[in-house]
Amino acid sequence: MTTTKEVTTDVRWNLADLYSGMDDPRITEALDDAQARAEKFQALYKGKINAPDLSAATLAAALREYEGIQQQADKPGSYAALLFSVDTGDPARGAFLQKMREKGTELALPLLFFDLELAAVPDETLQPLLDDPAVAPYKHYIKNTRLYRDHLLSETEERLMEELANTGGRAWDRLFDEVTANAVFHMDGQELTQPEVLSKLYSPDREVRRKAAESFSSGLQEHSRVTTFVFNTLLQEKNVKDRLRRYKTPAQSRHLSNELSEETVNLVVDTVVRNYPLVARYYRVKREILGVDALTHYDRYAPLFQADETVTFPEAHKIVLEAFGSFSPEMARRAAEFFDKNWIDAAPGKGKQGGAYCSYVTPDLHPYVFMNYLGRMKDVMTLAHELGHGVHASLSREQTLLNFHGTLPLAELASTFGEQLVFEKVQAQASLKDRLALYAEKIEGAFATIPRQTAMYRFEQAIHAHRRTQGELSADDFGRYWQAEIQAMFGDSVTLGDEHKLWWSYIGHFTGSPFYVYAYSFGELLVLSLFRQWQAEGPAFADKYLAMLRAGGSLTPPELVAKVGVNLDDPHFWQGGFDVLESLVARFEQLWGDYKKSQPDQAFS
Repeated sequence: MTTTKEVTTDVRWNLADLYSGMDDPRITEALDDAQARAEKFQALYKGKINAPDLSAATLAAALREYEGIQQQADKPGSYAALLFSVDTGDPARGAFLQKMREKGTELALPLLFFDLELAAVPDETLQPLLDDPAVAPYKHYIKNTRLYRDHLLSETEERLMEELANTGGRAWDRLFDEVTANAVFHMDGQELTQPEVLSKLYSPDREVRRKAAESFSSGLQEHSRVTTFVFNTLLQEKNVKDRLRRYKTPAQSRHLSNELSEETVNLVVDTVVRNYPLVARYYRVKREILGVDALTHYDRYAPLFQADETVTFPEAHKIVLEAFGSFSPEMARRAAEFFDKNWIDAAPGKGKQGGAYCSYVTPDLHPYVFMNYLGRMKDVMTLAHELGHGVHASLSREQTLLNFHGTLPLAELASTFGEQLVFEKVQAQASLKDRLALYAEKIEGAFATIPRQTAMYRFEQAIHAHRRTQGELSADDFGRYWQAEIQAMFGDSVTLGDEHKLWWSYIGHFTGSPFYVYAYSFGELLVLSLFRQWQAEGPAFADKYLAMLRAGGSLTPPELVAKVGVNLDDPHFWQGGFDVLESLVARFEQLWGDYKKSQPDQAFS
């Protein structure tokens, strides 16, 4: 059997394309030069953007310089965040990250006026300029900035908010990351990291899963006083900011940043909740396969069968590239760069953050992928997911910085599409037994991405409402809302034990990106429908899909998906995603029936 060390050996990224180290003199040079440019920018353009004589030439020149300053300044901050994520226990890296954040604030202050003035320009002054060839490439950025005009404060107030952020919300979020990433979980005489103990919840041995769940809960309990306080502090900070910025609901700012209406978000959420019974339908079959009287929280991700071996990283490399290549040679070529040029950090380690992400960095450089690879098929899917992000980032480098980043829901589109490609490739080559297991993993992954993230969104709605109307929450309060929303997803098919009540307390999205999570539900449902569209249209779809990715954030979400013929406000489209998921569950049930027939001498409960 392949060991964890063997599957992760030397899978480390090379950040030399950014800087050679924290003491690289180019970091100080870049920041000093960007600071000088920012101050010169302020002297040159302040008062001239929100002005009746604003010209297209002035606006275009200001946008280009503003973009150039931001791009220069983003690199040191990106570098610091990448370094910190692989070793949050290193005090030097933590201090460096904080220093870069403080430098970023210092640099942002002279630039604050620009978006404020841009948002305040009267429509009659700005509208005639938008179609000028020099301004037109920035039309989406301008319109998006102006969406916030009712929520922006005065320049003095905005400067104060930015200056206080590094000792406020950003500091609390960093504390949360450090506490959770460096937590130790004790199991059978071993000290495990968070990714290591969570990986044991996928063990075929139920006793191992039970012990892992117990260990995880005990480890979370040790830090629950801190995490509960951090959550309460950040909930109240958001409450204050929302009040000052005149947001009517806790999630309104997220909807605005996602360029989605509340009606569209509610349509997706309501569709997901209406389809919760599909989750219970699947888990009732899984209970039969596992041969247990009842499923509990530590059985959710149990494999159906004993895995004989793990998937080495080179094997995962091959699987992903072949799957991407079956869709588009261009997609495979873009993904191959990550392996060939060491843009991936996959080896787990003490102090390394849990989870996975793709850092886009800046369009004149290239993205990086971060994950903890432990050799499971789930990790292969995670690799495909993050490389989907990576391909999206690579393609959208054709845009300049202000049009580089898409909104969060569409940012998840390419990642989940990448996962689906890998699933289709692997299951097509598998035996009946392995195909059954692969369908289980695929369905559970989809449930974790669609209904679970929706349940987490509803959890966030509940805790923000409580904090605003009833005051601080206790750990039990958090646990009560958590259990209620996650249990609703499972119905009576899975019983969440009491120790599961603390499992809200390690999820960084709640602290770092409030209401981020519905983007996963949105993206996965979108992909399930788009994947079916690709299968119907054939190769012609790939060109439209890649064109959508190349557009980056230069268009609104409705405009982007219109490139592939999608209307985000069509209820039938969203239900179509669940129809695909239902077909996966039906196929799983059929495979289980076929498997039972192939094992006539085996008794199944």
